[in-house]
Amino acid sequence: MNAVEMHGIVKQYPLVRALDNVNFEVEKGEIHSILGENGAGKSTLMNVLYGMTTCDEGEILIDGKKVSIKHPSQAIALGIGMVHQHFMLTPVMTVTENIIVGSEPVKGPFVDYKTASKKVAEMIEEYHFGIDANARVQTLSVGQQQRVEILKALYRGANILILDEPTAVLTPQEVEELFVVLRDLKAAGKSIIIITHKLKETQEIADRVSVLRAGVMIDSGLPVKGCSINDLALMMVGRKVDLSFTRHRDDPGDVAFEVKDLNLTIQGVPVLKDLALKVRKGQILGIAGIEGNGQTELIEVLTGLRKPDSMTLLKDGEPLSGNAARFLSAGVGHIPEDRLKRGLVTPLSIEDNIILGYHKLNKFANRGIRKAGAIHSFAEEKVEEFKVKTPNVLEKCSSLSGGNQQKVIIARVFSQDPDVLIAAQPTRGVDVGAQEFIHSRLLDLRDQGKAIILISADLDEVRRLSDRVAVIYDGRIVAESNHDEWDEMELGLLMTGGKEGGGESA
Repeated sequence: MNAVEMHGIVKQYPLVRALDNVNFEVEKGEIHSILGENGAGKSTLMNVLYGMTTCDEGEILIDGKKVSIKHPSQAIALGIGMVHQHFMLTPVMTVTENIIVGSEPVKGPFVDYKTASKKVAEMIEEYHFGIDANARVQTLSVGQQQRVEILKALYRGANILILDEPTAVLTPQEVEELFVVLRDLKAAGKSIIIITHKLKETQEIADRVSVLRAGVMIDSGLPVKGCSINDLALMMVGRKVDLSFTRHRDDPGDVAFEVKDLNLTIQGVPVLKDLALKVRKGQILGIAGIEGNGQTELIEVLTGLRKPDSMTLLKDGEPLSGNAARFLSAGVGHIPEDRLKRGLVTPLSIEDNIILGYHKLNKFANRGIRKAGAIHSFAEEKVEEFKVKTPNVLEKCSSLSGGNQQKVIIARVFSQDPDVLIAAQPTRGVDVGAQEFIHSRLLDLRDQGKAIILISADLDEVRRLSDRVAVIYDGRIVAESNHDEWDEMELGLLMTGGKEGGGESA
């Protein structure tokens, strides 16, 4: 018997048919991947199943029985749980407090925390989650926080678990740990649905795959075994996608951006320590490292968002300092690693976001007054060029899928033709077609003589695009060399502090 059956699901928005007569089934005790481009309808379909939105047509069966799900509370009562891409946890509360909120056991007039903590600890032990039931969430890694979200669903009796882009914010090590957890849950009889666009991970973890394209189910319940990454990509985007291409460059120009003696202390803790790096014109310098080793703070310093304790920063041999606006005006572009925190103001329209930070330029404003026509035309041109899926540029950014939000940021930064680009996680949350496009544009910028610092948790991306690779560990650059000097194992060893070395800075 199937755990989930969805028949003839239709969801129509005013200008978009998000789901067009979609059929979808999940077997008991399987891991089922839903693949699709950004805006293909993956999250919408699962939001219908979880009761976050209602369909206009169609029916849902859970364990063979027709059900009506119009609110998440109804889905939870039916044994459906959902872990969202952006976690819904309260950092100052403990693991147990976060898990039981809304479903607290009581003893008289009081919450029975002791009983709850014991039950949570037993669940942690049962599923080998390796976290402390009484630890505060703010002390946990991103991967551990995700396990808390999974536990929240399991605590409420979930037998069907929906994970929305579960690996988008995880390190490679955390991805492997998550997959161990998912296999354990599958062995316990849970049905797991993964919303994703990552082909490699679908191959590794899923039993079957269903592919959505523009709201239409292209293929449903296809066994993953025997499907190549190229097969899956072709189904997703309707054309061949080449993510293996690269073109390295060994003849860079003069130094464009140089950092020396960078030190940063936060709340008495040294975060960046005597850090030095430089990138040349016509060069991509990739920075590899496990998240939490100073990358975020380095990005903030290099884009004027944070003032260090000490640093010498030179652009084209001239000192550069000031705030983020000063860095932008000096030709330092920034693709932020967290699009919601640093990249977008989601209640604003696409056209407002696509000029954010550059809104005072003469082409967009005259003496502080917006040039509405020019802004609108620019936004429409860039939405078309960067293939942002939206009915129009007046839509709020909050209405876009995560990948399309990322495309808005990419469009904004690339269109301003920066001399130096700090690209942090540039393809996080985007589909394979968009990855190919962004990678190609990064290489084009490099070939035009631009200097690019690429910070990414995706080692394949770093190794494929970078002309040189620097490794950051514990707030220091511990090694730097040409792109082809280290294999993946050697690079992994450097990233974990197991080895120091490498060629001289070029």
